[in-house]
Amino acid sequence: MLDGRRARILRIMIEEHIRTGGPVSSRAILEAGNLGVSSATIRTEMVALQAAGYAFQPHTSAGRVPTPHAYRYYVDSLMRPRETPVASARVAEFFASVQTELGRLLKATSALLSEITHFPSVVTGPSIANEVVRAVHLVRTTADTVLIVVVTMAGRVSQTLLQLPEPVSGSEVREAEGLIRSLQVGASMSESLDPEAISLANPTEGAASILRHAAAAFENTGAPDHELYMGSASHLTAAWGELSKVQGVLDVLEREASLLEVLGHLPAGTEVRIGSELGIDSATDISLVTTTYGEESSGPGGRLGVLGPMRMDYGRTIRVLEEIGVGLDESLGES
Repeated sequence: MLDGRRARILRIMIEEHIRTGGPVSSRAILEAGNLGVSSATIRTEMVALQAAGYAFQPHTSAGRVPTPHAYRYYVDSLMRPRETPVASARVAEFFASVQTELGRLLKATSALLSEITHFPSVVTGPSIANEVVRAVHLVRTTADTVLIVVVTMAGRVSQTLLQLPEPVSGSEVREAEGLIRSLQVGASMSESLDPEAISLANPTEGAASILRHAAAAFENTGAPDHELYMGSASHLTAAWGELSKVQGVLDVLEREASLLEVLGHLPAGTEVRIGSELGIDSATDISLVTTTYGEESSGPGGRLGVLGPMRMDYGRTIRVLEEIGVGLDESLGES
């Protein structure tokens, strides 16, 4: 833990660096803060902060720049919460005007996040395993293939093509469809077709074949996977400036599996991961700020996040995410 004066100097240095993007001098800290000490005292404290790993000096005549260690301390211990909403009108307008199925809503939400924060955004949908089945349709596409379409209460659609070992008739497809509807509508996607109920129904041979393959399809669809939606990356140069850093961000955005891995292992609530904490090699000047939405007793919801430079305004970014998360919760609750 840093003592009171040193912590205040670190906080001012970080917030000045976030504002200006450049090294912060002792004079800038003196002018920005009401510390009641001399410039020489501030310089001494900045040397101590550098020795402790909270700052570095790009070159001898420059001021100091915060390190990832400093940002971690700032987020955990120094950041002041924003007292007022930062995007309420825009968020309220967005959710009042958007009436669509879940996938399109989440894609539009990722675009809204990027619009407000000017950072690339990531949004994961809740696992479909927790959603309740609203409708099931079977379509015979060829003599031995059947398309199974499942629609959830949240409006998500799952489609699986069943390749059957033998041809089936239209009546066998309709028989299987009726039985699946009786067993699955109103149940969650994670619930498999009950083999005992299927046996008691005594289906015809072709319908039984469809049901066996449909059971496997439901089992796979109910796996706890999350869809990833990404917002615009059009502000990369403005946010990071240096072309080499922009390329590193693009590399992270292209690695969807790695992003999903990181997002999937974060605890519920608002989380900040800075630089190497992301566990992605190219994330040298990247912070990920995320929050969750749609948490239910039946299972985890999804997550909203933005990827920004370490010098992002964490307080504003967190507040934007939480405002949009609340709006998304309310929108999903009405659907």
